[in-house]
Amino acid sequence: MASIFRIIAQRLALGVLTLLVVSIVIFTAVNMLPGDFAELILGQGATPEAVEAIRKDLGLNEPPIQRYLQWLAAALQGDLGNSFAQANFASFAGTDTGSGLESVATQIAPRFKNTVFLAGVTAMIAVPIAITLGILAALYRNSVFDRAANILTLSSISSPEFFMAYVLILFLAVLNPILPSLSNIYDGMDLSERFTKSLLPALTLTLVVTAHMMRMTRAAIINLLASPYIEMARLKGLSPMRVIVKHALPNALAPIINVIALNLAYLVTGVVVVEVVFVYPGIGQLFVDSVKIRDIPVVQACCLIFAAAYILLNLTADVLSIISNPRLRHPK
Repeated sequence: MASIFRIIAQRLALGVLTLLVVSIVIFTAVNMLPGDFAELILGQGATPEAVEAIRKDLGLNEPPIQRYLQWLAAALQGDLGNSFAQANFASFAGTDTGSGLESVATQIAPRFKNTVFLAGVTAMIAVPIAITLGILAALYRNSVFDRAANILTLSSISSPEFFMAYVLILFLAVLNPILPSLSNIYDGMDLSERFTKSLLPALTLTLVVTAHMMRMTRAAIINLLASPYIEMARLKGLSPMRVIVKHALPNALAPIINVIALNLAYLVTGVVVVEVVFVYPGIGQLFVDSVKIRDIPVVQACCLIFAAAYILLNLTADVLSIISNPRLRHPK
């Protein structure tokens, strides 16, 4: 047990270090974006004095290292800063740019909740389908079903997300108006209505992530079918399905859990294109809108949340893989 806690502590320390390095990359990349927020809101006719005044109010004229350290220190305390977009309206109103602004956390919180809801709906659909298809493909490997399942899943994952989204919109919202094409989610919406309006983007993401999980489940089970204990189970007269479900699947959990966690990380961090297509009010849509107007604090916060979610789910996958595999718990 002590070795497990030591491994978990090592993974957590590595995750924190990785997130620190990623924060430096995020800050550098975001601040290298072309364009300037002050010039963007003032237009081409802005005087250098007006541009410099806004940059000073927003702290954009300070050295990059100083701005990074200030941003990191504030982020460690849970303060992600204030949105520049709100500073625009405050400045035009003739008030102090730093007063009465909406914080980045206030903007992100409901959007992040919507993204997590979409990821949860997708996981509820994709994980059972992928594991079931993987078990059946292993059970009937090299059969017509196995080849058809591989072709369909590989075709879906090879197609761009926006293409799959538009195909689903065409067939499920235009030609057959079963589901709404726009996911106009809002606070206070009934759960059933929220689920219905999230279903089309969830189906799009399902087509994208199912292939990885299905193929890993299939490969992990097939690798175990030649094991001696599987042969013993067969000699006892157990049915092929029972051999796979009761004996092979529990021992294949480590790689399956790993690939499921990685795909859940993708569902949180890779939803940008799907949210834009369906106008889904998630953190991906907020990220795109903020990049357009060069709202640096919001862009940095979105990137940091994406990175933290991905690192956390990767750490979860590592820990669960270690716990579920005795050979990893006791490497000696």
